[in-house]
Amino acid sequence: MRSAGRLIQSTRPFLPVFRSRGIAILSLRSRLLLIALLAVSPLAATPAGADDLATAREMFFKGQFAKCIEQSEQAINRGDTDEDWFLLKAQAELASGQYRQAVDSVDEGLEENPNSIRLRWLGRDAYRRNSDTMRAKELLNEMEDLINYRRWRYRSSPNQVAIARFLIDAGADARKVLDEVLLPAARKDPQNAETFLAIADLAMSKYDYAMAAEYFRQVTELQPANPAGFTGLARAFQPSDSAQAEQALQRAFHINQNDVAAMLFAVDGHINAEAYAKAEELIEKILSVDAAHSAALAYRAVIAHLTNQPQQEDAYRKQALASWDADPQIDHLIGRKLSEKYRFAEGARYQRRSLVYDPDYLPAKMQLANDLLRLGNERQGWKLVDEVYAEDGYNVVAHNLVTLGNHMEEFTTLERDGFLVRMAADEAVIYGPRVLELLGEAKQTLCEKYDIAIQLPVIVEIFPQQQDFAIRTFGLPGGAGFLGVCFGRVITMNSPASQGETPSNWQSVLWHEFCHVVTLQKTKNKMPRWLSEGISVYEELQRHSGWGQAMTPRFRAMILEGELTPVSQLSGAFLNPSSSEHLQFAYFESSLVVQYIVEKYGHEVLLKILDDLRVGMHINEVLGRYMGNVKLLDKEFAAFAREQAKTVAPAAEWQVPELTAAAPVNEWREWTEQHPQSFPGLLGYAVRLIQEEDWKAAQAPLEKLIELYPDYRGPNNPYVLLSRVSRELGDTSRERELLEKAASLQSDRQSVYQRLCEIYIDEKQWAEAAQAGEQLLAINPLSAANQRTVLHVAESAGNHRRTVEAAQSLLHMDPMDPADLHFRLAVAQRELGDLEAAKRQLLQCLEEAPRYLDAHQLLLAVIQEMEESAIKESDADEASRDDSDSLIEDGKH
Repeated sequence: MRSAGRLIQSTRPFLPVFRSRGIAILSLRSRLLLIALLAVSPLAATPAGADDLATAREMFFKGQFAKCIEQSEQAINRGDTDEDWFLLKAQAELASGQYRQAVDSVDEGLEENPNSIRLRWLGRDAYRRNSDTMRAKELLNEMEDLINYRRWRYRSSPNQVAIARFLIDAGADARKVLDEVLLPAARKDPQNAETFLAIADLAMSKYDYAMAAEYFRQVTELQPANPAGFTGLARAFQPSDSAQAEQALQRAFHINQNDVAAMLFAVDGHINAEAYAKAEELIEKILSVDAAHSAALAYRAVIAHLTNQPQQEDAYRKQALASWDADPQIDHLIGRKLSEKYRFAEGARYQRRSLVYDPDYLPAKMQLANDLLRLGNERQGWKLVDEVYAEDGYNVVAHNLVTLGNHMEEFTTLERDGFLVRMAADEAVIYGPRVLELLGEAKQTLCEKYDIAIQLPVIVEIFPQQQDFAIRTFGLPGGAGFLGVCFGRVITMNSPASQGETPSNWQSVLWHEFCHVVTLQKTKNKMPRWLSEGISVYEELQRHSGWGQAMTPRFRAMILEGELTPVSQLSGAFLNPSSSEHLQFAYFESSLVVQYIVEKYGHEVLLKILDDLRVGMHINEVLGRYMGNVKLLDKEFAAFAREQAKTVAPAAEWQVPELTAAAPVNEWREWTEQHPQSFPGLLGYAVRLIQEEDWKAAQAPLEKLIELYPDYRGPNNPYVLLSRVSRELGDTSRERELLEKAASLQSDRQSVYQRLCEIYIDEKQWAEAAQAGEQLLAINPLSAANQRTVLHVAESAGNHRRTVEAAQSLLHMDPMDPADLHFRLAVAQRELGDLEAAKRQLLQCLEEAPRYLDAHQLLLAVIQEMEESAIKESDADEASRDDSDSLIEDGKH
């Protein structure tokens, strides 16, 4: 598993511990006592009860709350007044929605255990669930006094956990609490699962998923009957490893089929997949356990919002707040889910509601910061990030964003036509103008096609380091495989510099992401992910035949073997794909659905679908409106996809030879003779012949491959392989033809465009060479070799503007011969009539190479031209003044 973020060392002081949330501020004496308490190593916890208590706790884990309560009552009635029985009874009552009874159990427990801080901590929750916030605050004040004046009582691990949770809630430095309370308690009593659970919960709240997973795993080892450890593992793994997350979730359900935490996690996933009916089924099960469960009702409000039921949304929100009318977690949860569905404006409104209840509720403040940054409200967004980090130095997302924000202050901002493009300064000089050009073209093409005037400005941020892109986009390192993300008005992208030796075509990525701007704004972000991605991939293919995604042999097989996802369930295909290949297939299938809609129903129907989504209609309802019903669409699209798959290399066969790549050529030949239509076999045979440099023999299988599958885009492309064979055989004309076909199929084959440029230059076909050079820069403008090729072609074709751009770019790449570039730049600027700029370049050239004779001669010529131009301007000014004087004299007469 990839690490979700390192622990952040904080240099902020631990005290003052408490903030003004209705809790008394500690006196200096109290602070010193508290510091002394935290410095004391906790003692091992003493088991309370024994077998009976363990049995009752296992009933709790299994969700047998009535039995757990009954056994607890029996123990108490027998005279066992240990706080653990009251705690367990109250926990079971809270878990089953018996909030009033839980308060009674806490009060009864405190009568028998007046010094219990654990009961007071649980009592805080119980009283809040009864909307008695005053009594909840009183319990916290009592807890504070007990901690400071009877510290010797609270050295056991369970008490240390209660103290830690209390301190964090009161605003203490979470990192300090972890280091000075929880970790020492875990070391002292390594068998107490509650301590490890508290550490894991703390790590999760700070987005430190790696640490959370480590400690949740220890909970599962110490308490294998406790579903909380497994549900926690599922939450920790979800951002990085959906397979492990699902496995952990199923372990939790195996222990307790009605575990509320596990069901809430599953509800969350169903909402992401737009499987609202399944989510509702689980919510009903949760409410059968706890009829007033606030989070379940909050999720129901989310579904109501997403299905355009505003009255129900408001009603469910009120129900969620009924048991605690000032709970900041409810609006935070609703807003977070809406933001995950790209409803950032609505999500931000809910976070502001949450902060009305508790202005210091950091999860809401952090989420609001992210929402604002994704809405393009950067000034306020970054300000909130700073505030969160100032309050909580252990918050991994806040730390990462603060660090990134400082780094981004060094970026250059380019502005044109309603776009704000932020890039590293050196990259902005090299290809920033090309970014603006492409955005302008995309805006004109796509806005007209989709009949929308987009909200401006659109912000585009391009990151030279993948980690910075991931942090800006997701808040955490990771995000491998993502090239760009669009939030509606904000696009984040990886630069070619972040992608190693074989970068993707950045122009196709930017076109794809800007298409998201168009469709998201047209629908007010109310569209399913599959449709948004499908349109963007489809529009890539409309712009360039080598962009987007095409049918591959593997995709063909997946369709014909029944792995197609029904359109009505397609958003779910993006959430938990079993492999990266399956994720790519989700993108491809989505674009195929768009193709099907456009071809069968027309582009106008696609526009109507987007218009209906904008007013809040559900996608399946909208599709049924124009296509009969969703089940019929699922069936008809599946038939369309199968027909598309069957048209791919219909004469080819797909047997894979059981031969190693280095097997003797004769074995490959014999196998292909027995399987003359096998695409994998012929491809392997051709590659083996090329390895042996048997160029003539390689021609036949390669020609056969092209005949079988003329649109193949994958690795070892037959067009590319045969072009090399043609080159070795001296057939440049055939080589060029093959390379041009390869270039039309895939736009990020840098070597193909490089060789095409060489051929065009040799043939002095400057227009074709210039076009191939532009494609090189669409793949990697940061390559000096690519820029030198473009410079040579531009000079040869007399394209002085492109000459200037290429030469300036090369000057920012630490060239070996800067004098030559300054000279060539001066020549082009002189041709463009910019004599002053040409003079500056020549002077810089002579600084580098004082004896550069051609530069001296050109400088003299430029100076002479400047003087002649000045004389002409002077003569023109004098003639103009004479004409003015004559007019004045005529006026007098």
